[in-house]
Amino acid sequence: MTDQKAQLLIDGKTIELNVITGTLGPKAIDVSPLFKNGYFTYDPGLNATATCESEITYIDGEAGTLLYRGYDIAELAEHSNYLEVCYLLLNGELPSSTEYTTFCNALMHHTMVHEQMRHFFNGFRRDAHPMAVMVGVVGALSAFYNDNVDFHLAENRMMVALRLIAKMPTIAAMCYKYSIGQPFIPPNNDLSFSENFLHMMFATPCEKYTPHPAIVKALDRIFILHADHEQNASTATVRSAGSTGANPFACIAAGIGALWGPQHGGANEAALNMLHEIGDTSKIGQYIARAKDPNNSFRLMGFGHRVYKNYDPRAKSMRETCHEVLEAVGAHDTPVFKLAMELERLALNDSYFIEKKLYPNVDFYSGITLSAIGIPTNMFTVIFAMARTVGWISQWSEMISHAYRLSRPRQIYTGKTAREYLGIGKR
Repeated sequence: MTDQKAQLLIDGKTIELNVITGTLGPKAIDVSPLFKNGYFTYDPGLNATATCESEITYIDGEAGTLLYRGYDIAELAEHSNYLEVCYLLLNGELPSSTEYTTFCNALMHHTMVHEQMRHFFNGFRRDAHPMAVMVGVVGALSAFYNDNVDFHLAENRMMVALRLIAKMPTIAAMCYKYSIGQPFIPPNNDLSFSENFLHMMFATPCEKYTPHPAIVKALDRIFILHADHEQNASTATVRSAGSTGANPFACIAAGIGALWGPQHGGANEAALNMLHEIGDTSKIGQYIARAKDPNNSFRLMGFGHRVYKNYDPRAKSMRETCHEVLEAVGAHDTPVFKLAMELERLALNDSYFIEKKLYPNVDFYSGITLSAIGIPTNMFTVIFAMARTVGWISQWSEMISHAYRLSRPRQIYTGKTAREYLGIGKR
């Protein structure tokens, strides 16, 4: 909503700009008229730039608030389940009992992948990172669903969402099974979403896998906490790719590629690797000293957050879940988990971390939890991608359903000015 004006005085000229007000959060100044007046804005990292309007997720980094469609993340993590949250993100409201059953049944019809996709895996090295495999395989879905579909129709966008949400666990488990040389396990639609994923990960043709209820609950909560997070790097990538009119499966593959980075989705993998690097509780002090040293490149992974300048609202739920899993699997006394808890204790009581508000974030606890479940470190980001798929496709669908423009950021050119070409003999 535009309800007031801002004026920019530059070189003696006044440029009038609209001020846009959302339902929550800071007001925004519409700077689009600047270009016709000969100016760009400069905002590296887009920290102070809104690139779209959205009704899906709201973050207040100063207050430590995260809302999905207006619902507090802690309430959803405590009382809801992942598929209910998927419905909420896609449709804007929590489902009725009938709507929920219909949604779950629709998903179950799409859990299998085309038989030809099994052959794609043979083209990858067995030791390839599962995220590298996932980027390729999810992108390949666009070759199976490349019909000339009108995505301005809500039912067509929903079909894409159903296919992606249902197939991602199957593909993720296939990535893992391929890496360890075990046969693929087909989905079992009699199981819940999280149970089915664990079944495809850990069962074999000769041995069933029945997960502990605490593990199923933990995984479902991890999916909820990671389902969406406003305009982060991977979501912005999906929207940018989607603005070209690209196939939505290709757009999601682009998001997976962006998520892979250690500064984004790879943070929980990096956090656990850091714990292994520290190795022993006796060395925590020296690593904390290194983290405080501005001349040292070492960083404590899993602490602080780009957006949250307060406690990560997802971290409290994830911390509780972490301890529930450690208790269920009897892992509280293993060296890496004892080290993690001691690092947490020291950091939370250290004045430097308190002043800088470098609290343990969701990545710190999710990495420990996933490891206790038995999921290998290189699969952490794959599970993040599974969870975030509903957020990506909800954001893509929202963009496609409204008037949108091709994403085309500008730059400040700092290269050579125009110069004359000289033949090779004159250089």
